Amino acid sequence: MKLYRGLIEATVQALQQIFSDKQQADRVVERLLKSNPKWGARDRAFLAENIYEIVRWWRLIKFSASLEKVTQPEHFWKMVGTWQIIKPAQLLTETDNILPEWAEFEEINLETVLSRYQEALKVRKIAQSIPDWIDEVGERELGEKWEKEITALNNQAPFVLRVNTLKSDLQSVISVFGNDKVETVPEVPTAIILKKRQNVFGQETFKKGHFEVQDAGSQLIAPFLDIKPGQTVIDACAGAGGKTLQIASLLENKGNIIALDIENYKLEELQKRATRNGVKILTTGLIKNDSTVKDLVEKADRLLLDVPCSGLGVLRRNPDTKWKLQPTFLNTIRNTQWHILSTYSKMVKRGGKMVYATCSLLPSESEDQVTRFIMEFGDRWRLMNERRTSVADEGYDGFYMALLERIK
Repeated sequence: MKLYRGLIEATVQALQQIFSDKQQADRVVERLLKSNPKWGARDRAFLAENIYEIVRWWRLIKFSASLEKVTQPEHFWKMVGTWQIIKPAQLLTETDNILPEWAEFEEINLETVLSRYQEALKVRKIAQSIPDWIDEVGERELGEKWEKEITALNNQAPFVLRVNTLKSDLQSVISVFGNDKVETVPEVPTAIILKKRQNVFGQETFKKGHFEVQDAGSQLIAPFLDIKPGQTVIDACAGAGGKTLQIASLLENKGNIIALDIENYKLEELQKRATRNGVKILTTGLIKNDSTVKDLVEKADRLLLDVPCSGLGVLRRNPDTKWKLQPTFLNTIRNTQWHILSTYSKMVKRGGKMVYATCSLLPSESEDQVTRFIMEFGDRWRLMNERRTSVADEGYDGFYMALLERIK
């Protein structure tokens, strides 16, 4: 594919914002794509794909480019040029050369890049483009499973929709895109995989709330709560509320949902989404401290704790996470998870149920927290079921969920 200077310049600038200015990749890409209405569908696809893939393969590219650090504009240009040489879709040979004769690419030697690339493939942490410490933690906690999971996490995630059953049904949403353009997921009856990525947010059916974008693995969590219409359900770490909206569908708009979060702007976004989705039973609340929890002691028939975590199970969608995470964060977040689980669980009524969920592959954030909880509170709680999704084996994002029942 011919490289156009304007698109390469935009890619370089976006990468500088992500790595030098520490901005979130998805927001940088979204803002970039809105910035130039003259870009056509192919240009926009080139920008999104190249930015995300360079972020995903950052360490591999940096090694292949013979760069110790990437701080200056010329370094970012070299990263982009090197990626054009080694990207899987068109891995070049020593006789190929697709790079334009631009000054920024003058120092890129094709033979050296390909030699370094082959050398990189022999070392997992470089070949799979992850920091040393994440590779060490992954191997320590997952053993031989780690290799296939981290390999799968470097694939592009499928584009999955969740049908909003308050307003539509599976076949109606399929008909919007065409039977030959989608795949269904037998285990997840509300999930539709689009075979080709597209901007669905301009669809009239999206604006009317007929569907949301949500991974199939994520769609397993709310049903795991064993929700019955008419119940009071608290989503205590609601965020922007993808699972909250699904809970409303499971309740059939009968009962009550209380969505809590520590960030008010997320709750405001949730209110907008709820209106679009036709949700009529939602109340939101800002968590300022544990007094919010005390006010809701024994109020919930069902409680969802989709706790903050490392996000290692969703690296396909957020590849910049691995470069921004620090080892100290793991200890901090595990303490936060335990505080939420041990404190927020008091909101569940006797006989009620709770799901503890993470989007992490690590047992230390997931199974181990639940084991500790049962050891400390086993006289009041019992573990009914647990489930872990595998990126490698199932194609879902990497989630953990545990269903617990309060027995007294």
